[in-house]
Amino acid sequence: MYKTENQKIKTGKMARMSILIAIIIIMTFTPLGYLKIGAVEITFMMIPVVIGAIILGPGAGAFFGGVFGLTSFMQCFGISPFGTALMGINPIFTFILCMVPRILMGWFAGLIFKALYKIDKTKIISFAVASLSGALLNTVLFVGALILFFGNSSYIRQFGDSTIAIIGVLVTVNALVEAIVCLIVGSAVSKALAIFLPIKEIRNMGGRV
Repeated sequence: MYKTENQKIKTGKMARMSILIAIIIIMTFTPLGYLKIGAVEITFMMIPVVIGAIILGPGAGAFFGGVFGLTSFMQCFGISPFGTALMGINPIFTFILCMVPRILMGWFAGLIFKALYKIDKTKIISFAVASLSGALLNTVLFVGALILFFGNSSYIRQFGDSTIAIIGVLVTVNALVEAIVCLIVGSAVSKALAIFLPIKEIRNMGGRV
């Protein structure tokens, strides 16, 4: 009986992971994932990452963040002008820039949810804060790594003479849009999944990958 229950949990987890991976891949090749408006690039790829982090745990969040990172790196091969420019400067740093911030974002979002859920009497705030954290962490970690690896390059320096000026150019309305959409969609979908497709990891807050 116990073994059968564990098998059901593992099967359910794999099914959810497969669905979220499929969503990430679909979003990669549509404006749903990467929306380019002139020089501004907006991404909503954090949404399936934070959903996975919430319903399956921090480990899953890190995994989905890695998938997000790979799709971001793919954009650097002629799809994204910004990413392509960074590839021309240093491909290794570009790969690290695409991967590490996104992995950490998914992992931290999962940790934040686990910590808040234990004390969240409303069982709503934890979903909202974790979802919002995905967008905020993605921006902070990505821009921070960008400044660290490429801050002294002539390409990045064209955005401003100081780090503050560069950040002011890179973090504009795109960060606000990402945060709002991730907050609304991420919290709504993850909360719905937790209600209608409950798994043992959510009920006991012991989810791992």
